[in-house]
Formats: sequence, C-alpha cells, structure tokens
Amino acid sequence: MTEPNTTADAAAPNSASGLSRTPLYGLHTGLGARMVPFAGYEMPVQYDGILAEHLHTRASAGLFDVSHMGQAFLVGPDHETTAKALEALIPSDILGLGLGRMRYSLLLNPQGRIIDDLIVTRSGAPEDDGRLFLVVNAGRKHVDYSYIADALPAGVELRPLNERALVALQGPKAAEILAKHAPKAANLTFMTACSAEFDGMNCHISRSGYTGEDGFEISITADKVTGLVETLLAHDAVKPVGLGARDTLRLEAGLCLYGHDIDETTDPVEADLTFTLSKRRREAADFPGAQEILRIREHGPARKRVGLRLDGRAPAREGSEILDSQGIPIGTVTSGGFGPSVGAPIAMGYVTTGHAAIGSQLACSVRNKALAATVSAMPFVPHAYFR
Repeated sequence: MTEPNTTADAAAPNSASGLSRTPLYGLHTGLGARMVPFAGYEMPVQYDGILAEHLHTRASAGLFDVSHMGQAFLVGPDHETTAKALEALIPSDILGLGLGRMRYSLLLNPQGRIIDDLIVTRSGAPEDDGRLFLVVNAGRKHVDYSYIADALPAGVELRPLNERALVALQGPKAAEILAKHAPKAANLTFMTACSAEFDGMNCHISRSGYTGEDGFEISITADKVTGLVETLLAHDAVKPVGLGARDTLRLEAGLCLYGHDIDETTDPVEADLTFTLSKRRREAADFPGAQEILRIREHGPARKRVGLRLDGRAPAREGSEILDSQGIPIGTVTSGGFGPSVGAPIAMGYVTTGHAAIGSQLACSVRNKALAATVSAMPFVPHAYFR
C-alpha cells in the first residue's frame, strides 16, 4: 500500500460531544443508526436490530465501519530492519512473514502482559520493501503508537495513517460482491492482502475480519470511503451492521476483545493465544517478558480463558462470577451474551486451571442466581475463513 496523497483526517472531531466521528458518520445517521460512544468515537450500535444484523451477516454480507481502528505504517530501509524493530515488541515471526501475508500478534510490555493485539501485514509489492502495515485497536492506538515509536531504532519510523478509513465486508456472499468491483482482491485467501482498485479507486484490501465469517477489510482514503460504501450497499445482499452485532459475531467466533478478554493484566498463555509465540521466537526467547511467558507455558498458568454455554435463556454478562460445583467462585466472565446463531447464551471468561477442561460443569452467578454452565470448546460457531 503506497502513501496516500490526501491530508484529510478520517476522524473528524465533534466539539459538542468531545467524541470523534468517522467519515461515514453522516451516512450512518442517514440510515437511521443508533449512535453510541465507543473508544472515543460516535459509532453505530445498530440499524435494524442486533439480531437481524447478526443473522444477515451469517447468511449474506454485512458491512461494518471500522474507521475508528488505528492504521499505521512502520517504515525502515528494508524488510529485515523493519521486521526486527517490530519483533522487539511482539512474540511473532515477522522476519519470515511472506509477501502479501498477514499475521495476528500481541504488543507486549516488559512483563509479558498484553498492551494490545494487532494485525501486521507485509506488502506483496517489491517497491514496499521495508514497510509493514499495522492495524491496532481504536481505544489503544495512542498508547500503542507512543510505545512503538519510543522503542524504534534509528532509521525506522512509525507513520500513523490518520487520513484513511477502514470498512469490513463480512459474510458468505462477500467475495461474490467484491469480485464485481475489485476482482483482484476477490481471489485472496484468508490472511493475505494486496493493493487493488475498487471501481478505479486505489485501496488496500485484505481477506480478514472479526466475525468468524469469510470477508474482507478495505482501507481507503477518507474522501473516497462514502462512495465505496454506497456502492456496496446498493447490492441487495449487503446490509449495514453496527457494533452490537459485531460483538455477538466475534463472541460466537471465540475472538478476544481488548479491554475485556485481554488487557495488561493478562499474558498470552492464560489467554489461550500461544499461537502468537512463533517457534523461532520461543527458541530465541528474545521478546518482551519471554522468560516469564515461557515459564508459564512450561508449567501451566494459574487460570485459563474458556468458553461457556449456559443452560436456559438468561445470559451472563461481563463481571459475572463463575462458580464451581460447590458454589465457590473460581473465575469471572469477561464477555457474555445471547448467541443468535448458537440459539443460547454463551460467554468467555477466566477460571482456575483445574476447572478449565472441556465439559466441566460450572455455574455463573446472575442476579444472585447460579445458572448452570458447561465449559465449551471455542469457537462456538465454526469459522468460515477461505483458506
């Protein structure tokens, strides 16, 4: 992805509320979205209702505004230099990341706790050698940018892309629809990316997302995003989807939400994110908090993130206590709600390791009632990624 030539800011401030607005704010309100504060932005939580939007995404194609996310380039003289600079802060192998490939990883503090989770992309274009594309969480981007910039060696620079917007097209009909406008990108496989044209507009498109469904994320300059979104919404199969359904979809997919399921008190082992610890990095033990993380990996964590299926219809929300068979608290729910595709309440949370086995019979305390729950494998709904 080449440098944009516009200076427009994708996150326009709203002085009345103190919140920022994405370039699609006017489109959201025009479509009747209910707007809520989220990570410093006014964002759509729903249009036609969370249940309808969730099920539409599973069956067809949902379109999400994720322009609040942080996008940045990490730029150095060559791939090796830039990759090593980033590897000083994360546990994944970026040096060996192939052209046009993406990798999910974790930004770690010196104690090995999680500052944020992020996606790292290496361009497939030879002229982009030495440049990595980063996408980080909205509520953490200023923390992340400062942490990364302060740690960089001479010759490597972090360049936030504040002038870019980001949208996600997710669902089983996403590829069919995208092929009509960006055929080059429609042939991507999961966790790959390319620069492409969408009806003549330059974009960066990846086959990725946060729903568990097949889909794409499209990065484009702020001045072009409304036209792109209006074009996609002109397809009968595409409906706008808000943060509410985004959350139920990612919960069914067993995906972590920063600030809830992971934060600076959690490590990659207890969070069940050890796949981010690449073999070469484990052997070198050269990432932040490596000695402690590898010790925990060898001996086992005191607690583990697990999935829970609850009996009945009442959900257990974040903060609910998780109880053992004797009613003794052994953990806490970090994300919970009703799973529309599962047809039952589901949750994620941390429990003591001795209670983390699949099939363990536990309970969640909801309004002073112990609701029966079973430790369940995740994802709750199988992923539909195109590999």
